[in-house]
Amino acid sequence: MSLLTTIDTNPSFAPKEALPTPERLISGNPAFKTWALDASKGEKVLTGIWEATPGETHSIKGATFEFCHILSGLVEIEEKDGETNTYRAGDSFVMKPGFVGIWRTIETVRKIYVCVYE
Repeated sequence: MSLLTTIDTNPSFAPKEALPTPERLISGNPAFKTWALDASKGEKVLTGIWEATPGETHSIKGATFEFCHILSGLVEIEEKDGETNTYRAGDSFVMKPGFVGIWRTIETVRKIYVCVYE
């Protein structure tokens, strides 16, 4: 087993498809696709590709740490009682445990994610 994992940004296998839960949906009709690429440390570190169509949802990280690198698209992330940041292809950011805000997908977005769960 190799300890080096290449991130394929255009996976050839079918993604897991989902919709936001009713309590998370704010506006629009966003749909999500997830290509899980790696799970480590007993499923506590997950890496993959995630895609969302336009819409607005509540983003609540709880105890999760998430690193994101935007491959394509445009999003705005508004932190509760904080500022709004815009991210597009080439941008990277981290949502730390306890983050609460609003995720607005302006143009269909695709990102690399690394989530670390406690």
